[in-house]
Amino acid sequence: MSCWQTIQDYGLRSLGIGERLLPRENFTLCEQVTLIGSGMIWNIYFGTLALLAGFFLATAVALGKGARNRMIRKSSEWFIFLFRGSPLFIQFFFAYFAFLSLKRLSPVFDPFTSAWLGALIVLFLNTAAYSGEIFYGALRSIPKGDVEAADAYGFSGWPRFRRIIWPTMLRLAWPAYTNEAIFLFHATTLVFFTGFPAWQQRGDALYYANYFADKTFNPFVPYPILAGYFILLTLVLLALFGLINRRLNRHLPRAARRGLKFRMNLIR
Repeated sequence: MSCWQTIQDYGLRSLGIGERLLPRENFTLCEQVTLIGSGMIWNIYFGTLALLAGFFLATAVALGKGARNRMIRKSSEWFIFLFRGSPLFIQFFFAYFAFLSLKRLSPVFDPFTSAWLGALIVLFLNTAAYSGEIFYGALRSIPKGDVEAADAYGFSGWPRFRRIIWPTMLRLAWPAYTNEAIFLFHATTLVFFTGFPAWQQRGDALYYANYFADKTFNPFVPYPILAGYFILLTLVLLALFGLINRRLNRHLPRAARRGLKFRMNLIR
């Protein structure tokens, strides 16, 4: 079988398109690269949707933590504390058993026990908590002069938030938020170890990497392939977030613009 035929058969297997049965023996490098790449579709799915939805919830949580209303402020603080204070791996397990309990009460909760929805919800809440703390820190770092200038120009309420506070908050928080986005995509590999099942062997990238490692007793081929895919994904994220960062800072003099710098981060 040629490599092109392998790509046609297994390129979209994680979505249920193409060959249904996995190869059993005589694994080629093309098969491993193709199937692990097919599983990356799910990792990108988890990371992208969780990041997009979590961005808006994080903004609301940051505003809630800075609110004057004590109930709103405490709710945001406890939300951040709960998801930042517990390991993501444990959150997956608690969520899975919670969804199983709800499933026994009503069939409406059946989809929540599947990885495509249940694991996505956990990632969404987790990144919203971390991003909310980042946004809150940026919110408190907004120069008072910017707010006073907005007041002097007659901005108040929603127009002041939309045109002054929110863009400044994003500009200050964006480098740290970029790191959170990269971590989130890397954290999608934890879905493989949780109780959320892969439906009909349509798993993520780590599912296929682990399959080849078990069958060949050689983890030094599939796992570096998996790492290579995530390195490429990280480079794409850095380029995309770098473009957004330049857009956020387009009004500043070139010398004052803060560019994104890639730094090794061993501890989150």
